[in-house]
Amino acid sequence: MSKKVVFWFRRDLRLDDNAGLFAAVKENPQVLPLFIFDTDILDPLDRSDARVTFIHQKVSQLKQQLWQFQSDLIVRKGRPLQVFENLIHEFEIRKVYINHDYEPSAVRRDEQVKAFLNSQGVEFCSYKDQVLFEKDEILTGQGKPYTVYTPYKKKVLEHLSSFYLQSYPNEKYQKSFARFVDPKAMLSLSELGFEKSHLEFPGQEISIPTLKSYEQTRDFPALPEGTSRLGLHFRFGTISPRTAARLGKQYSAVWLSELIWRDFFMQILWHFPQVVDRSFRPEYDKIAWRDSKEDFDRWCAGETGYPFVDAGMRELNKTGHMHNRVRMVVGSFLTKHLLIHWSKGERYFASKLFDYDLAANNGNWQWVAGSGCDAAPYFRIFNPQSQMLKFDPDLEYVKKWVPEFEGPRYPSPIIEHNEARERCLREYSKALKK
Repeated sequence: MSKKVVFWFRRDLRLDDNAGLFAAVKENPQVLPLFIFDTDILDPLDRSDARVTFIHQKVSQLKQQLWQFQSDLIVRKGRPLQVFENLIHEFEIRKVYINHDYEPSAVRRDEQVKAFLNSQGVEFCSYKDQVLFEKDEILTGQGKPYTVYTPYKKKVLEHLSSFYLQSYPNEKYQKSFARFVDPKAMLSLSELGFEKSHLEFPGQEISIPTLKSYEQTRDFPALPEGTSRLGLHFRFGTISPRTAARLGKQYSAVWLSELIWRDFFMQILWHFPQVVDRSFRPEYDKIAWRDSKEDFDRWCAGETGYPFVDAGMRELNKTGHMHNRVRMVVGSFLTKHLLIHWSKGERYFASKLFDYDLAANNGNWQWVAGSGCDAAPYFRIFNPQSQMLKFDPDLEYVKKWVPEFEGPRYPSPIIEHNEARERCLREYSKALKK
């Protein structure tokens, strides 16, 4: 049997416009598609985590799509290094193709797999796919990574030619998939140790009417089509960033800016991996953060006495989604009203959000806390009441998620806004003066 190459799907669960897959099928016959349910990622998750159901659905769809080409998707469960140690005995492999991942834990994983494969004479090939620009492609005039968004965005737009937006024509080379049937059946959710979620996942179609009105509608959480709701699909690569950017460039400069923010935070994570555990601005770790379990639990449950904050948290807990404007308000509330460290909110969002992405989640939490790159100044403290009146003037969003907010059962505010603001300014100022 001739030696084969493997394409390892990760955050790129699609056959079309896939950079690493394109390189694999263009350059080689006999390409074996592979997906690994990584136990290092799965084991810490709750057994009802809806994201595993979503991934399982998309992997099953990939498998069915490959059957059309008399091919199959190899699906395995385990630590990736151990999977490859077994796989090289199951198939004769000469190359493994992937798309880059930028998270520190993923970088370590890929380095381990690469070292093992290289020791076995197997080449390891990696490509840019999940971002428009990566690593050192967009640098300042001094050759350093940008840490302020606006000049980064300006330079991206200067470079964003059709070359960076064109799709990879994967369909031309689909005959290169190896013709085989994986002898092992598709793993069920129960075999993975998870329950099927019945939550509703947003569709992956990019709505042109939504893009056209995005600048006017994006801040109003009661509007069902006010935002694209595509974060989940960007997270797992069921949508190509190049396709999205082309449509953004054509229909919505503001929406395109949001995609550029995504790239910006990804390159921050790549260049400054310490942000996973520490503030980008280390002086913010000197703040006398409060460690009130009672306050944190009330924030998590949506029982703070601030309807706009509570609506956002209840939406998150119930659906796995929270509107972007509301995310800023609830994040500011936790870090500035309650003086609880941003990392606790970041971890809670990581456990709940469908579209959880380490780079964006970390970047946005540090932005609202004031501790991140290009962050909101520490003295910018959202007033939840005025935010509600401005962006939910008819209280449609609040009434949906906090129907009791005007009744006697609704709790009093956990802390008055002016009191919280004064405490925040005092504690932030005290720490930063040091």
